[in-house]
Order: sequence, then C-alpha cells, then structure tokens
Amino acid sequence: MVSRTLSASLARSLRASARNPRPLRSFATAVNIPSPITQTTTLSNGLTVATESHPHAQTATIGVWIDAGSRAETDKTNGTAHFLEHMAFKGTKRRNQHALELEVENLGAHLNAYTSREQTVYYAKSFRKDVPVAVDIISDILQNSKLESTAVERERDVILREQQEVDKQLEEVVFDHLHAVAFQHQPLGRTILGPKANILSIKRDDLDSYIKTNYTADRMVLVGAGGVDHQELVNLAEKHFSSLPISQNPIPLGRLAHPRSNFVGSDVRLRDDAIPCAHVAIAVEGVGWSSPDYFPMQVMQSIMGNWDRSLGASPLLSSRLSHVISSNNLANSFMSFSTSYSDTGLWGIYLVSENLMNLDDMAHFTLKEWCRMSMAPTDVEVERAKSQLKAGLLLSLDGTTAIAEDIGRQLVTTGRRLTPQQIESAVDAVTTDEIKRVAQKYLWDKDIAIAALGPLDGLLDYNRIRSDMSSMTY
Repeated sequence: MVSRTLSASLARSLRASARNPRPLRSFATAVNIPSPITQTTTLSNGLTVATESHPHAQTATIGVWIDAGSRAETDKTNGTAHFLEHMAFKGTKRRNQHALELEVENLGAHLNAYTSREQTVYYAKSFRKDVPVAVDIISDILQNSKLESTAVERERDVILREQQEVDKQLEEVVFDHLHAVAFQHQPLGRTILGPKANILSIKRDDLDSYIKTNYTADRMVLVGAGGVDHQELVNLAEKHFSSLPISQNPIPLGRLAHPRSNFVGSDVRLRDDAIPCAHVAIAVEGVGWSSPDYFPMQVMQSIMGNWDRSLGASPLLSSRLSHVISSNNLANSFMSFSTSYSDTGLWGIYLVSENLMNLDDMAHFTLKEWCRMSMAPTDVEVERAKSQLKAGLLLSLDGTTAIAEDIGRQLVTTGRRLTPQQIESAVDAVTTDEIKRVAQKYLWDKDIAIAALGPLDGLLDYNRIRSDMSSMTY
C-alpha cells in the first residue's frame, strides 16, 4: 500500500532539518571526478525545473517543492496545509485511491509528502524508466485531487491521532512552544498540524481555497535527482504543469512571500512534575536562509555542539560546553540548533536534565559559553567546527531523495542552489574574528526566548536569566 505520509520519525526529521540545514558538499578524490551540475529552467508560467543528473543511477527522485506551508495560513485556517497533504492521496479525477495505490505499487515506487512551516513537498522515488509516470502522478495529485467531503471527514481522526503522537514527543512540544513564544501572534509561531478545534472544523472549501491561493507555478520548483535527464524533465513539466495558475502578484523565488516576523523576547513554562526531566530550550533571534551571516552562525552552532550522556559520549569532547555540562552533571543531554526561515530564525540550545536543583547553573554556564564566543573563541575550535560542519553536509546527502530535498529547499528559500565548491568556500571563509562578530551581533545582551516543560522549580525567572546576557563576563 502506498505510503500516504512520512513515518512520524522521518517527518519530524525532515521538518527539523531547518534547525540543522545541510546543503550539498562533496570531497575531491584521487580520480578528480567532476561534481554533478544543477541545471535549472524556468517555464513561461514561472515554474522552475531543476535537476542533478547522475548518468549511471538506476533510480530517481522526482518532487515538487512549494513555497507555502503553515506560515501561509491564518488563525482560522491553521492546519490546512498539513490537512491537504493527507488528502492528496485520497484520489483524483483520473485515479481513485485504490487505483493510485495500485499503480505506485506496480511500479515499485514510493510516494510521499510532508509539510513544514514554509514549505509543502510531494515527491516520488522510482526507477529511472518510470520518471514520466512519476511526474504524471505528482501533477495529478497536485492539480486534480477530488477532496471529497466524505474523505475529509474520515481523515480528521487520522490527523488527530497523529497530533496525539506528536504530543508524546517532548522535543517537538518544546520547539512548538518556543516558536509560539518567540513569534507571538504571528504565522511563524503557529504549529504545523494546527489546533484540535481547526482539525475538527476545516472543510473542503478551506482546502480548495488554499490550493487556489498557494499552489501557483511561480511558487513551485519541480526537482529531479539521480537517473533523470534535464531536458526530458522540462518537456514533462511543459506537458503536465503548463496549466498551473500564476499568482496575482508573482514574487521571484527566494523573496519573502509572507509578512515579516518579529522576534519577541519572552518565555513560556509548562510545569508537569510527572515528567522525570526538565526540558528547556533557550534561543536568540537567528538568521534567514539568505543572510550573509548564515554560515558563521552554522559554524558557531557546531562549536557549541551536541552531547548525550546515554550514548556514552565522552565528557572530553571538542565542545567546551559538553565538558562543563558533563563534569558538573548539569544535564543528561543538550543539542545546539540553528533554525532558518525566509526572513529570520532561531539560534539556541535544547537541554534535558534530571538534576532539577541545578537548572539555574545549567542555564548560567550555557549562557556563559555563549558569552565567550563574543570575546574569546579559539582558532582551534573554530577550525574543528568547520571540519565537522563540512563532514556533516556530506553525510546528510546519501541518496537521490536527500539531494532532491537540498535542491528544492535551496531554490525555494534563496532562489538559487549553491554549488558544493561555493558551500565549501563559504564555510572555509569563516574566521575566528567572524565568530566574535556574529556572537556580538546576535548573542551579546540580546533578548532571549525560553520554552520549558517538566518540573521547573529550579529554573530562575526570565528576568534573572536574561540579565546573564548583559552582566556576564568571561
């Protein structure tokens, strides 16, 4: 049976990729094989077609990346984009649900979709000979979904169960609350699934309206990676997507298509003493995808690093914060993150601790390490972080689906795809002085957003934590 949506864990992984984006990076080899080239063509209706061809690949990933997600919704319609993702596989004017599933099964293909705050993605992985069929299927579900009222009613329960599963993932809960408090009363602060009341009230007309408003050619990128020929995909796009509408006021890809978001320094705490550990996320305002400070902020995130006691990680890792946290038993684990959106972002850390009486020390020493970046980052740790970042970029791009994801995300968010050489050069160009500069610009004495869940008596109030950002010395 065709996969209607991603598994919960994979969907979370893809949605979380914005926190740790990994553009393509390739390493030179002794044979000096040239890197594949990303080719792009824009059709007359504004649809962008992009490919990275691998001549010897026997499979290909074909997908459509749409510059619209939950950020394109209102309070009343929040959850529509995700609801629509579910409905896309329930049958079209040409294929009923059973016929669609059977056709995909007979091809040995995989059909999937996911929704994020700024993007909706539909993609298929198939044999290279079946690329024309894959394009036909994707174009059909995008343009001809029936959205039958009976199917809408059946899907409500499915989405509510998915929401219940997400609510069990404490990291997801904390990050949703972090967005809600950092971008209060703004589209970027809403959840992707939407509130339960909306899930129960969304109707076919809401779904249809969202399609007509956001599924326009100028806001889409058709991507092919692996065993796909660029001109063939362009021809297929002209055949299947030429009738897509154009926005009333077309905006080039990479330009902000939403109201600009404003970061709000504040906190939210959900006390629950039944949870054994405190889950705390602290963030400052980060940078957008196209910011010149994007790569320095990524390197600084890598300097902070990640650590997890349960994985047997040594306390003497390269991250100085991991040494401080582990040697003083301040947390069970922590994860640094750098989440980027079109115009803004969140840069910070997510900590989990069972040492409930020392949560104030956990926050204090974390902010002290942030403070050190403004004054005394070392050349050694900067170079090490750059190497780790570049290695992570390569390791995250294993397979045609990961490559297609990278192409689609970059083109939708920035309007272009950086070559591996450009990305390598951008990371290599980050200096110790650059780290000091961005730390002083984004960290030093800046407002913070905090989202915390669990037993929180040991966590100082917001103003006390915020004062550390301005009064701390190293």
